[in-house]
Order: sequence, then C-alpha cells, then structure tokens
Amino acid sequence: MFKDFALRPQLLQAVAELGYVNPTPIQKRAIPVVLEGRDLMAAAQTGTGKTAAFALPILDRLTKSPSLQRSPRALILVPTRELATQVSECFGVLARHLPVRSTLIFGGVSPRPQIEALSRGVDLIVATPGRLLDHLQTRSVDLSRIEMLVLDEADRMLDMGFIRPIRKLIGALPAKRQSLMFSATFSDDIRSLARSLLRDPVTIDISPRNSPTTLVDHQVYHVDSAGKHPLLRRLLSDEDIKQSLVFTRTKHGANRLAERLARDGLSCLAIHGNKSQAARTRALSDFKQGRVRVLVATDIAARGLDISELPHVVNFELPHVPEDYVHRIGRTGRAGSRGRAVSFVSRDERDRLRAIEKMLGRPIPVAA
Repeated sequence: MFKDFALRPQLLQAVAELGYVNPTPIQKRAIPVVLEGRDLMAAAQTGTGKTAAFALPILDRLTKSPSLQRSPRALILVPTRELATQVSECFGVLARHLPVRSTLIFGGVSPRPQIEALSRGVDLIVATPGRLLDHLQTRSVDLSRIEMLVLDEADRMLDMGFIRPIRKLIGALPAKRQSLMFSATFSDDIRSLARSLLRDPVTIDISPRNSPTTLVDHQVYHVDSAGKHPLLRRLLSDEDIKQSLVFTRTKHGANRLAERLARDGLSCLAIHGNKSQAARTRALSDFKQGRVRVLVATDIAARGLDISELPHVVNFELPHVPEDYVHRIGRTGRAGSRGRAVSFVSRDERDRLRAIEKMLGRPIPVAA
C-alpha cells in the first residue's frame, strides 16, 4: 500500500484523494530506490504508472529539504509536448498540498511565459530538450543546482534525434546528482547512454523487453494499399467501436486519411508534429471528451497520449521501427481494461510485420 512508503503525509493525502490504494509493480519497486537517492534504470510497459513512480519520491525529496533560492532542483526531460503536458499534470495533482513550484517548457508556443515563470523561480522543470536548450543558451534558465534528473521515454528521444541536445543539457548539470531513466523499452543505444550517465544504477525490468501488455488482442488484415481506406471505413462502421486511434507513418498521410474519413461522415481529427500546440491540445481534448470519434496520429504522438479506456487502435501503416508497434498499441489495454489492436499489412509491409512478430516472439493472428 502507498502508506507503507516513507512519503510525506501531504503526498499520501493526494494519492488517497485520487482513489489509489495499492502501488503498481513499477511504483512498488522504484519508489524506495528513488527515495534512497540511488540512480535507476527502469523498463516498464506504458500505462503502468511510471510517472508517479518517479514523481512521488522526487516531490518528497524536494519538500524534505526545501530551498529558499527557488532555483530548479529537479529536471524531467521528455520527447514530446503531449508527454510533457501529461507529466506536468501528474506532478501538479500529486503536489496539490505541497508548496512546490514547477514549470512546463516545450516548443511550438511563445517562450515569454516560460521565461517569466523561470524568472519567478521554480523547484521543478518538465521539458522537451530542444526548447530547454534554447533557454539555456539565452541564459534564461540556470541548471547548475539540479539534484535530480529524469529521462522519460529516453529511447524515443534518441529516435527523434535529441541525443545532442540531451548531452548539452546534461553538460550543464552538476556532476553530483541523482539520475533516473524510465522507458517502455530500452534499445542497445539507450543502454549504452545509460552506462555513460548513471552511476551504479539499480535496474528494474517489470516486463520482458519490448513486450506489449497482455490485455490487448492483436489482429492482422492482409490488404493492398488501395484497400486500406475502405477496410478502415468498414471497421469503423461497427457501432461497438466507440473510439479509435489510427496510426500512419507520415504527417501528410495522417492529414490525407483524416480528410477522407471526414468526407465519409466520421468525426475525425489528425495530430502530428506539424500541428500547432493549440491545435494538438484541442484535438486531444476533443478526443478524450468523446467529441471526436477517430484520432489519426503519427508515431510522435504514440508517446504521451494518456487516454483512459481507449478500446481500439489501428495501425493503418506499420511503423518503420518494430519497437514503435509496442508504443502504438500501448495506448489501449490500460488500467485493467481490454483493448484491440488491428494492423493493416500490404505486400510491401510484410518484412515489417515479420520484424514485429520476431520482436514479440510470436505470430500475430490473421483476421478471417
């Protein structure tokens, strides 16, 4: 139970108000390690409560030894704006009874409010690497007093080309700090990065490497490229499918598919990196509230989309990287609810399917 952890009463109160009693496996194993001040490398499936696993002990440590200077002492780096928003919201809810100031930093919006928040003083920063590096280079942020660093979804940050900004940011941090890595998967490149950043880390692997949740039913449709849109339209005509998250490989493909589905009479929006932050936030909010039935997304949105009880995910196109299959289908089958993941596979995608099945260690059933 959460009350078994040596956490401050205000944190336990916030957890109780959220209705949580028993920690998830990653929380049960990670929280004591982080409270001890140890470095940590943790792999767990998406939707297992990773954010609270580091947020609770970080908030506990920040408030047990408060600083009067209001210089940032904890830094959480994430790959996407959506995940940054989700992580920041989690910290806000858990810290509702604590005098902790935090700020959210990412690109696609005006930097002025971020600069003003930093100038007023904060204890904690949640940021994407690119925009935070901009602030560092213009000296609007001081990272010299960071005590705790978290790389969340670090493998995705490398996939997105953030390794150089990350190394520059880490170069501005004190050598003496606590460093944590949390991710659904750890590639060989990530494990190499961990060896260079973490000091004698505790390693936690809640699930087999690149293993998806067992709550998802997988299915493959073999269909040529021209037949994918009609097949998707037919599947979505099933009234039992209340909502569906559909993945494409490219931004242009996401826009084109969303437009075609809208012409079919389906309430549909696209979300990807070229959309403004306001448009992305609005689309995600409309989807969460049920005002939009279909959300078409690229892989950049596969991390950080926290949608409870999403029953249906469609891989309209298979991802380039097999590991991204896990992150895509990780949007469903969360919090104990079953989900369904459907993949459309054309002839030129069969090599990608074989790579995914090899990673999973089993074939994916073919639809009759």
